[in-house]
Amino acid sequence: MTDLHETTTDAPIADRDGLPTAALLIMALMGFVLIASETMPAGLLPQIADGMDVGEATAGQLVSAYALGTVLAAIPATAATRGLRRKPLAVVGMLGILVANVVTAVSPDIAVSLGVRLFAGACSGLLWGILAGYARRISPPDLAGRALAIASIGVPAGLAFGTPLGSWIGSTWGWRYSFATLSVLALATIVLTVLVVPDAPGQRAASRMPVIKVFALPGVALILVVIFAWMLAHNTFYTYIAYYLRFADVGLSTQVALVVFGLAAVVGVWVTGLLIDRALRLLVLSSVAAFVAAGVVFAVAHDSLAAVVVAIVLWGVAFGGAATQLQTAMAESSGENADVANSLVGVAFNVAIFGGGVAGAVLITVDHGLGLPAVMIVLALVAFCVALAARRTAFPRRPVRQARS
Repeated sequence: MTDLHETTTDAPIADRDGLPTAALLIMALMGFVLIASETMPAGLLPQIADGMDVGEATAGQLVSAYALGTVLAAIPATAATRGLRRKPLAVVGMLGILVANVVTAVSPDIAVSLGVRLFAGACSGLLWGILAGYARRISPPDLAGRALAIASIGVPAGLAFGTPLGSWIGSTWGWRYSFATLSVLALATIVLTVLVVPDAPGQRAASRMPVIKVFALPGVALILVVIFAWMLAHNTFYTYIAYYLRFADVGLSTQVALVVFGLAAVVGVWVTGLLIDRALRLLVLSSVAAFVAAGVVFAVAHDSLAAVVVAIVLWGVAFGGAATQLQTAMAESSGENADVANSLVGVAFNVAIFGGGVAGAVLITVDHGLGLPAVMIVLALVAFCVALAARRTAFPRRPVRQARS
């Protein structure tokens, strides 16, 4: 019998290109479950509030609690477990998500629900910290970027279909059935992981660096600045897109807009997968520039349905590959310490989610609608300028491949 610290791996089943595609798609399913679990309450606030006899603002804290759990746990949990084998760790993390969704589905008390959502966020923080490195470790080094792109498909798919599907289930049968469905999906993911996904070793003890030293590696801090500015630009607009659409008044519903955005994001993942192993810097700069362009269209052509739809597509394509691009850049900069470095990525993403909610709330109370795209433009320009300047470390013209741990 092996223990969690042994470095043996299962043999991955590769396709013609040498990628373990089936295993990577199961990792994408993990991402789908994580994103859907995080955002599900947002589409069910009236039903949850009514069912638990609380206000919608209180019910909305189910999302905040999840994000807070991720921020608090991502770095320490990833650092503490970096020597453990990846497959058992992923299964344990998904078991935590399963338990949290089951409890949420049956909990009669908002305090219990908030506590279990905090726990779910902690499990999510651990999983986001290990998944990028895990996908790269079970794949050929020269296809690591494409592998990560496949494993990242679950993020835009969750945004495009997870929350709308949960909202439909909640409206049809009741909000508890939405979390019950997520529980079944989480259980299926665990079973598939056990049966199909190969194992991979944790990080060698000799190569482990303290978190503060990982943060100080060349390029890491600059990548985090780009992540925060770029994702703050995204989340400020995304969180309050319904408000912008009411201001634009072009006859486009929020549900349709989000589905268009999600489908465009899937295209962004596909494009990123094709190019990332040979053109990472170009992809990052192009994606952030597309964000700026989308913001400009949102601001100057808000009275045109066609223009708004084009801007949503542009925004979605740009966002779709963002996680893969940024995690790949972080992995290139941090080498064998990629898991801890990518836990920093998760923290930066979730702080931006929280910040976007706060910034957007302030904007919509003092502005009539154009403040949202204006902030989107300014923040994306900051991200673009930092990425453009960081050509020697964070986003080099020719990234140096790091040896896999």
